[in-house]
Amino acid sequence: MATTTGEPELTPIKFSRLTRRGVLLGLSGPQLVMASIASGTLIIGLYVGAVVMTFPIILLLVALAFVGVGGRKLIEWAPIGARWLWRSAGAQLLYRRRVVKPRPAGTLALPGDAARLRQWVDPETDAVMVHDPHAATLTAIVGVSHPAFVLLDPAEQERRVVSWGRVLATACRSGRIASVQVMERTLPDSGKGLADWWEQHGNRSGSWASTTYGELVDRAGPAGERHASTVSISLDMKVAGRAIRAAGGGMRGGAAVLRQEMATMLAALRSADLSPGEWLKPGDLALILRSAYDPAVAGALERQGDIGRDLATAGPVAVTESWGSVRSDSAHHCVLWISEWPRSLVYPGFLAPLLLSSGIRRTFTLLYTPMRTDRAARDIRKKKTEYISDAAQRQKIGQIEDAQQTAEYQDVLQQEADLTAGHGVLRATGFVAVSASDPDELERAVAAIEQAAIQASCETRRLWGQQAQGFAASALPLSRLV
Repeated sequence: MATTTGEPELTPIKFSRLTRRGVLLGLSGPQLVMASIASGTLIIGLYVGAVVMTFPIILLLVALAFVGVGGRKLIEWAPIGARWLWRSAGAQLLYRRRVVKPRPAGTLALPGDAARLRQWVDPETDAVMVHDPHAATLTAIVGVSHPAFVLLDPAEQERRVVSWGRVLATACRSGRIASVQVMERTLPDSGKGLADWWEQHGNRSGSWASTTYGELVDRAGPAGERHASTVSISLDMKVAGRAIRAAGGGMRGGAAVLRQEMATMLAALRSADLSPGEWLKPGDLALILRSAYDPAVAGALERQGDIGRDLATAGPVAVTESWGSVRSDSAHHCVLWISEWPRSLVYPGFLAPLLLSSGIRRTFTLLYTPMRTDRAARDIRKKKTEYISDAAQRQKIGQIEDAQQTAEYQDVLQQEADLTAGHGVLRATGFVAVSASDPDELERAVAAIEQAAIQASCETRRLWGQQAQGFAASALPLSRLV
């Protein structure tokens, strides 16, 4: 008779593939345009009897449509390159703070399109809320502490994974959440814990030993590395317009509606056995922003009380963006996009090689975009119709159905089954922002992170031509999309 130990096992998980579905026969809109122009050019050449003269033009159009570089077709690089040239011509790749000229009250001292962000301090909770007037969002941030996941036993890991799924489902149910950002960053240990312990328990007797020990504590610099996590929720003020007007309208009404979502999120986090702290105040957010752009002073500012905790001056002094990296104040940064999640079954701790990489200053960000149930159902129906139509079209022209297209269709069917079972649908985007003191060290750190991502069964790509925008989305807890 067989016996069982009764110990629960971890349930492996599987991610949906990045869809590569096009408008027709797997071709995207720009590819179809290039193919149509190439066909039209060939027809004109046949009509006027100058086919040979049109061959260079046709080859160029075909190359733009079907030759890939860096995971994208050449024609798909055109908008990124055009925007880069436009910004370069307008001197928008350089940012220098005007030290003499003060910024308008209530604005954040950030470069690029993040300069439009405004701060609003909630009078009831004293939490800072970041308002994006263009995107019509209002964002609040909370710090979260948690035990090391990899050190928990399998039963506890399984329970926490299920509980975290309920947290994400909570973000989908209200329909008013625009995005949820989970950010985990590595920081140099500032020694603040040691200084606080000496302040509370130290024996200041005036003896030589006491004086020497106090001096050592004061001079103690970064002695290690620690991890800090935050969760940001962003309210869609357009969707929540009716509730905002009912709460008084304007920023006060928006803050009142966001407070309801904040309370719901706190309850969900606690039910998942996470330990959320207080919602970040202006000084706390200022310290995070300053540390992201100027890592060299992060440890010193954390120990020095109220210094450096003004949002009006928390941004960088200088930012220089290049095609593959961005430099701000005391550091060089590079942003990697997780373009492919594991395609096979993996266990919940699969990101351990990436998150536990030591000796590298990096920020890992997950951006969740919840979809309302009705909208998700419509999107799934649309995808099913397109897949079936493309399959019928390929069958007519004799094209063979490959395994990639079949797997993507199975992912759509699985999403439909999960939605029917009551689960939410979220679009997840992952970023890794790597920072270093010089370009050579940055390249070594990026190579190490890429290898760690491979060990985690993930594929990463550098955000060429979008580094500044990617850094603002991945290294700042403002729940902004790229």
